[in-house]
Amino acid sequence: MKFVSFKVEDKETFGVEMDGRLLDLAGVHDLPRDLLKGIEDGEDFLKDVTAVLKEHAGTLRSFAHDEVKWLSPIPKAKRNIMCVGKNYRDHAIEMGGEQDIPKDIMMFTKATNTVIGHGETVLHHDDITEELDYEGELAVIIGKKGRGISPEDAMKYVFGYSILNDITARDLQKKHGQFFIGKSLDTTCPMGPYLVTKDEVGDPHNLSIETKVNGEIRQSSNTGEMIFSVPTIISTLSKGMTLEPGDIIATGTPSGVGKGFKPPRFLKKGDLVEIEIASLGILTNPLQA
Repeated sequence: MKFVSFKVEDKETFGVEMDGRLLDLAGVHDLPRDLLKGIEDGEDFLKDVTAVLKEHAGTLRSFAHDEVKWLSPIPKAKRNIMCVGKNYRDHAIEMGGEQDIPKDIMMFTKATNTVIGHGETVLHHDDITEELDYEGELAVIIGKKGRGISPEDAMKYVFGYSILNDITARDLQKKHGQFFIGKSLDTTCPMGPYLVTKDEVGDPHNLSIETKVNGEIRQSSNTGEMIFSVPTIISTLSKGMTLEPGDIIATGTPSGVGKGFKPPRFLKKGDLVEIEIASLGILTNPLQA
C-alpha cells in the first residue's frame, strides 16, 4: 500500500493512493485518525485497512493530487530522525577521500522541526548559511518496538519506506564540528510523497535513486551501493536502544551532492529539487524564491 498524509479543508488526515486518487481513511470504520497511530497498531492496522478498501473503497472520500496539501507521511515525528552518514563509498570519497570511508556506522540525528511534505517550500536560510546542500536518501520506517534486534530478524521490524532529502548547511556543519545544527534548520527534511509498505518494495538494496536540481541529474545510483545494509543499520541502532514504531531512519546519500562538485554547486533561491527512488515515487520541493 502507498500511504499518504495530507491536509484538506483545513484538516490533517491520512489515506492511501489508489488509481491516481487519494482515499481518505482517517477514522473510517474504526481506523485511527493518523498514520503514526496506525503504524503503532501494527499488523492489525494493515489488515483493517485491507478490509476497508475491499468493502468500502467506492464510498470513501477521494481527492486528486492537486486538491490537497501534501504532508510528510508522518507529519509529526515523535523522535529525531536517525541518519546514517557516509553510507555510500563514492559519497564518502567525494567528501574527504578514501580515508573517509567508515569502518563502522556513522550516526547523527535531525530535529523533528525539519520535517515537511512533498511540494512544500524549503526555506533558504541565507541569513545564516551560504552552503545549503541536498542529499537524496532512502528512509526506513520502523513498524514495531524492538531492542537487541539481530540482523537476521531486522526486516521483521520494518513497516515501509519513503524518500527523504537530508538538506544540510555545510558551512554550519563545519563551523560547529558536528552535524546537528547544520542538519536541523527548519524545513530541511522533506519526506514523501508516500510511505510504501515493505511488501510492495521488495529488496530495499536494489532500488535506483536519482536526484535532480532544476531538471539536471546530480545524483544517480542504486541502494545496493550502500556500505551498511538496512538490517545492519537496524541491528546496530537497537543495541542498547529501543526502536519504536514510527521511528525514521535515513540510510545515507550517494555521490553527487553539491559540495562534491568543483567548484561546489550549492542550492540557490528558487531551485527545484526532485528525488526519485524506484517503487517510492518522486519527492519534489522548491527552494524559497
